[in-house]
Amino acid sequence: MSFYKAINYWVLGGFDGKKDAFSAIKDASEMGLDGLEITVGESVKPDISESECRKIAAAAKDSSIGLRTLATGYYWGASLASENSEERKNAIEFTQKYIRIASWLGAETVLVVPGAVDVAWDPSRPVESYQKVWDISSDSISALLKDAEKEGINIAIENVWNKFLLSPIEMKFYIDSFGSSRIGSYFDMGNALINGYPEHWIEILGSRIKAVHTKNFTRTDAGGTIHGFGDDLEKGDVNFNAVKDALKKHAPGVPVTAEMIPFCRLPDLVLPDMTLAHDTAKKLLKIFA
Repeated sequence: MSFYKAINYWVLGGFDGKKDAFSAIKDASEMGLDGLEITVGESVKPDISESECRKIAAAAKDSSIGLRTLATGYYWGASLASENSEERKNAIEFTQKYIRIASWLGAETVLVVPGAVDVAWDPSRPVESYQKVWDISSDSISALLKDAEKEGINIAIENVWNKFLLSPIEMKFYIDSFGSSRIGSYFDMGNALINGYPEHWIEILGSRIKAVHTKNFTRTDAGGTIHGFGDDLEKGDVNFNAVKDALKKHAPGVPVTAEMIPFCRLPDLVLPDMTLAHDTAKKLLKIFA
């Protein structure tokens, strides 16, 4: 089985959108990858038109680059689980646009953070009740289901350090509660290492997995901090052989995208970083050959 191997826009263009989507597509092609993960907010703006999206999709097709997944950092500042009705409304409306953009680009899946008990790196964000995050996010995603089903786009819930959906069993139960194949998992193997093993998550989530992020994380002192996310895909505690075997058995064919945000470099983290991008692409091709 061959793996679809892509790279996330942020390492190519940074968080300020310093490179347009056309240039990022060219980068991915020159690196010998199968795809690029467009980020909404940087590589394209939420108000992008359908015609502009079609141009990007055509450029990707001409370069034999897939645009199978989209990602965003939007939800850290506007939560689908917020008790503030205006904030929640903004998050829902953004997600509706996000889904439309995915459809216009010919993508399959959008990464969604359903809510957060807290945002550890942003003290301005409130600590929310776990139960309320579950209940309110469930209502918001249920309201978005008709958009996902109409456009044929997967809403994929990422396991991320939001102190919510902390185990694969919880994630499985949460996804299944919607009763729709359009709700699934955007599985991040690096994020899973803080308190578990990626291969175990893959075994339990199985076909619910719509897409995968790959990066590496080094556990320290029985856990680790955000600085454990490194700048070398091959250095860390991910057992890539076990992950690949689990993906082949339980979630074959899902896109695998390198998302390299080297928090080990804080407070001197600078993106874009084309040296890091090229090194990551080379190692991604090697690992998932």
